[in-house]
Amino acid sequence: MSAFIALLRRDLTLAFRVGGGPFLGLAFFLTVTALLPLGVGARLGLLGEAAAGFLWVAAALAALLSLDRLFQADAEDGTLDQLALGSLPLELAVLAKCLAHWLTTGLPLAFAAPVLALLLNMPIEGYLPLTLSLLIGSPVFSLAGAIGAALTAGLRRGGLLLSLLVLPLFVPVVIFGAGTVSLAMGGQSNLGAFLFLGAASLFALVLAPLAAAAALRIHLS
Repeated sequence: MSAFIALLRRDLTLAFRVGGGPFLGLAFFLTVTALLPLGVGARLGLLGEAAAGFLWVAAALAALLSLDRLFQADAEDGTLDQLALGSLPLELAVLAKCLAHWLTTGLPLAFAAPVLALLLNMPIEGYLPLTLSLLIGSPVFSLAGAIGAALTAGLRRGGLLLSLLVLPLFVPVVIFGAGTVSLAMGGQSNLGAFLFLGAASLFALVLAPLAAAAALRIHLS
């Protein structure tokens, strides 16, 4: 457990030192949110209806920004070899790195989303479901993204390939995440959508570290 915590603290420290940490994702999130009203125009009703889906798409893209750095630097400087040979199982090392990624991307985006929803004229009924759905569903971005990051570890300019690999995995989460908010704003039950997000996160929590660790072992062999 001490090795897991040490790796988590290391990745959190590096995230804030290199590339701006959570501020990069938040800056992207804010920028694209500010640009949307310029494209839609003064139709506030349309803007409010589309806000949930747009914020979820923006959150997925913001999480994607830093996924290529999940294993790339470690593969280049030899840290990945040390992790594979260390006492901590590689699956737990992957989980620690995914947790650090979520803490510096998904968590800040979840708490920033209601503020940005206000800029998009989202009805107040959607604020709490938006935050809760991002808290429950956004771990999939880090966990599923780790699989793509592991498959492209060591590849130069593998960002495009990484995007092509993981974006299809994000689509169901984005659909149901936006659906939880839309159903709440329409006065309908969104329990089923929340249950899907929870199931997706649990499924990714079990499968993603195993798949990413296997991909990293192939890369190291």
